Amino acid sequence: MQSSVSNRSKFHPIQFLGSMNLAISLLVIIAIASIIGTILQQNQPYTSYQIKFGSFWFEIFRSLGLYDVYSAIWFLLILAFLVLSTATCVGRNTPGILREIRHFRESIQAKSLLAMKHQTHFTTNLPPDQAETLTQQILKNQGFKYRSKTETEHSVVAGMKGTANHWGYWFTHIGLIVILLGAGILDNGRLGIMIGEWSGKLKPETRNVSADQVPAISQLPESNRAYRGSVDIPEGSRANIIFIPVRDGFLVQNLPFSVEVKDFRVEHYSTGMPKSFESDIVLYDKNLKEPLKKTISVNHPLVYKDIAIYQANFGDGGSQINLQLLPFNPHNKLQALTGNVFRNYKVASTDKKYTLELTDFRLFNINDMENANGKPIKRNVGPSVNFKLRDATGQAIEYQNYINPIPIKNHTYFISGMRSSPGEPFRYLHIPADAKGTPNRFIAFLTMLQDTELLRRLAQETTRTTLPAESGRAQDLEGQMVNAMVQLTQTFVNKGADGISQEINQRFATDKQAEASKAYMTILHTSLRTVYQEMLRQEGHADKVTEADWDFLDDSIMAIDKISAYGSPWFIQPTGFKHIEASGLQITRSPGQSVVYFGSAMLVLGVFLLFYVAHRRIWVWLKPIENNQTEIVVAGSSNRNQPEFERYFEHLQGLFRKAMNSKQEVQHVDAAGNH
Repeated sequence: MQSSVSNRSKFHPIQFLGSMNLAISLLVIIAIASIIGTILQQNQPYTSYQIKFGSFWFEIFRSLGLYDVYSAIWFLLILAFLVLSTATCVGRNTPGILREIRHFRESIQAKSLLAMKHQTHFTTNLPPDQAETLTQQILKNQGFKYRSKTETEHSVVAGMKGTANHWGYWFTHIGLIVILLGAGILDNGRLGIMIGEWSGKLKPETRNVSADQVPAISQLPESNRAYRGSVDIPEGSRANIIFIPVRDGFLVQNLPFSVEVKDFRVEHYSTGMPKSFESDIVLYDKNLKEPLKKTISVNHPLVYKDIAIYQANFGDGGSQINLQLLPFNPHNKLQALTGNVFRNYKVASTDKKYTLELTDFRLFNINDMENANGKPIKRNVGPSVNFKLRDATGQAIEYQNYINPIPIKNHTYFISGMRSSPGEPFRYLHIPADAKGTPNRFIAFLTMLQDTELLRRLAQETTRTTLPAESGRAQDLEGQMVNAMVQLTQTFVNKGADGISQEINQRFATDKQAEASKAYMTILHTSLRTVYQEMLRQEGHADKVTEADWDFLDDSIMAIDKISAYGSPWFIQPTGFKHIEASGLQITRSPGQSVVYFGSAMLVLGVFLLFYVAHRRIWVWLKPIENNQTEIVVAGSSNRNQPEFERYFEHLQGLFRKAMNSKQEVQHVDAAGNH
């Protein structure tokens, strides 16, 4: 008894590898991993993942290999284990299947047939030899292959059809193996990269350098058999490399040809969203007599030899941007600059040096805006330029400036977004546009607020008209008011409302701060209004001040309040551009693609055979009895679709009964059993 229990509990590796439970478990894990790989965009720069998930979850997902699921070691091991499991299953079951489709089981006994669910028993007046011949004819007409065996006291005719059902088992399992090998190994260029990294022959480049500065250890040869990468090619330019992202770096794949983008075209909807895009490309190869020309679009690639070139996306190709640097401080000078996207330029204020990095240009920007009824709508607000302003310490602030003034609630602004790190949302500075659609009026007002002599003169004029004319007391009060107006105005311009609040908190007790804040704001507003009226006077329409003029003052005050946190000594205004587009190409070499297609065809065929073809067996047991009669037992079985087989067997037994009771010649019996 103990020995029997021990044998049952003994672990059998082959049985475990070939078990259905293991295969299903592995398939479920692969399915979950594939869902993750679909939801989570793969092979993106690590910085984008850090921004999206934060440091904590970024590290967890990175340790699990979720940023490149299909190249993760655990995923490849599961694929390999599934191949081994499926192959073991095929190896274990193939001998039994071969026996099943080769053996007709013509040695079966009558009692076994009578024990079957589908069976019938009757007697015919036909002699045994004629009954056996008629049986063979019926089975043949029904599409069965048959074998006969004659014993001393009886004979058996065993028929079988639908053995293709078992071929379905082979096709599905072997097809799955072929797909896994093609997709997971033969067609996975990442496996070669992993092996190269393990052996020390490859090392991804993590620096932000141009392709010609990438060392040989970070490059893949033209002869590499499998790869998938991308490259952005500006109109009129060509490239013979692609970039393959690897974790926090990249590899350069050298191509056996070069590709030139002659022209790129994109169509947009009325909202500005892209509708379709395509590229006219020219492929140059020393093995071609003439360059190969082709127009590619989404889902319509150029396939040259075993390499496919897809239209994947589009972007900026180094557009030329005209800029003017409008100083927020009169000590800085107005500067003009013409530059190209993806290039850096040196600029300097009076006390600091900066690097201006032009990072992107967008011709269309679809933003949520409010219409006249206050309802949100999507509107194209025109082109924008993204750039970074980096100081000498390496600290950079990112900006997004729109070229055209944008109307918002009946006011028009030049909008500039800024953020200190890519993980932050943009904070926007709204500079009011003047009647000519420029920021010049705002800059002029800001400049006047920083003119100390002008501030003091205007403050004196204001206080003299508001204070009573008395002796020394009036002069002291006038001086205090003038100083307060000048100092508050300068503090507001340099530090914003926060700077004034800090000064109040430092100079006054807590119970006096509210009263002081009210007094300070009154003085500040008087000073700002006085300077603005002087600007109107200089413009020549101080006597015709409109509501729009006062709105402009309010908008200007709100903008000045944010300048101290803006981080730039200039408002960098794009004034014009020459748009250069780049075509984003994805270039793949997939030698395992045909293998995957072949395996998929096998899998589909196998599933069809398994579900729509049934393996059926029919046995006819014949025994001679007295008066030259024959006792007949007809029985059958099917491995699937039992309700349909039951109907078929009812028809078949009726066919046998009718044929065996007929006096007609055997050859006149057709497939339906009619005479």
